[in-house]
Amino acid sequence: VQLQASGGGLVQAGGSLRLSCAQSGRTFSTYAMGWFRQAPGKEREFVATITGSGRSTDYADSVQGRFTISRDNAKNTVYLQMVSLKPEDTAVYYCAGRDSAWNARTLYEYRYWGQGTQVTVSS
Repeated sequence: VQLQASGGGLVQAGGSLRLSCAQSGRTFSTYAMGWFRQAPGKEREFVATITGSGRSTDYADSVQGRFTISRDNAKNTVYLQMVSLKPEDTAVYYCAGRDSAWNARTLYEYRYWGQGTQVTVSS
């Protein structure tokens, strides 16, 4: 299983970005997906997760109302739409895949990881 994340970049505070993560190597729609992030000097933290069907999502409090996770099972791709970005959102963002259809918040519950994409928000 391979995960390829893209879409990161440099944006001003208040701006928007959309991250994408394409999966190959197994049936995409069966499994939950998540996004995590890691800022310099900090531990990797949960951002958002979506069930295999796409019908249920869950967000960290810090991004609730600003970020939206979605998936296109026909394209084997999960997205993270980020709006109203803040400097504290600056981090490397990772997509991850579970071996279950259900959401999870802890990184240890995810088996597969993408390479990460850098998001930098300037003030």
